[in-house]
Amino acid sequence: MFVKKITKNEIEIETPAKINLFLEVLNKREDGFHNINSLFQAISLFDNLKFKIQSSPELALKIINNDDLPLNDDNLIVKAFNFMRDKFDLKQGLAVTLDKNIPIAAGLAGGSSDAAATILACNLLFELELTSEGMAGCGLHIGSDLPFFFSSGQALVTGQGEIIEDTTYPVNYELVIVKPSISISTAESYAALKRDLTKQKNPFKLGRCRTVDRYIMSLNGAGNDFEEVHFLSYPEIGKIKDGLLLAGAELARMSGSGPCVFGIFKDLSGNKEGLNIGNENWQKFFVKPIQIVEYC
Repeated sequence: MFVKKITKNEIEIETPAKINLFLEVLNKREDGFHNINSLFQAISLFDNLKFKIQSSPELALKIINNDDLPLNDDNLIVKAFNFMRDKFDLKQGLAVTLDKNIPIAAGLAGGSSDAAATILACNLLFELELTSEGMAGCGLHIGSDLPFFFSSGQALVTGQGEIIEDTTYPVNYELVIVKPSISISTAESYAALKRDLTKQKNPFKLGRCRTVDRYIMSLNGAGNDFEEVHFLSYPEIGKIKDGLLLAGAELARMSGSGPCVFGIFKDLSGNKEGLNIGNENWQKFFVKPIQIVEYC
């Protein structure tokens, strides 16, 4: 996350989306959550949030660029603030303006990223002096993807999402992300996994990859477990993947629980305008992998 502007009472944070370079659902836990094995990568697609302290101990949320997001407790920003207010007995609230650019229900963790930014804003504005690990621990109470946003921006993520191991794989490549005109909830995706999740399988291990060529070749040995169910229910997702590969992507894969699909390209210069994939109403993003700046 990137703190762009900070005063005593106001802060502006630019917070990124993420993709799953691979994603395995290993087994279902006794608490109802699932153990995963995944490589997360932050990308240069951002939401922008402005936070201002207000005297009322509530959160007032305004959203720009998206009319579909709730403003009540179903919004992860509201959930994150309410958790922080109750846990740290905050006497003041926040007025928040969200400029929403990351598509929702897309497999890019935009809601989790916004909630993580809210935890960071509370930490800085209310001088809670939490470490990155402390903020990540708070985030896990809101959602499994939140702890990642307190990492370096590239990490092997296991357990429920709380075990974060920073990695240093190559990032000298570019990405095309395509979102079809559908949205898929995470709960729907897990419910669609019909195979036996009571026994844990052996997780994929990426190993050492010093070059981007070796990295991409190794990533091709993994996958995304949600593809097997979503390609049947939503054939357009498979068409996007095929289209990205035909356009020259070194690897194409659905991110998270979908429906966004990313393609990895070693060089997109001069090719963006000619990249014609699928329906003209589908959203396309040209992004790069990034690091996340640590603030605590």
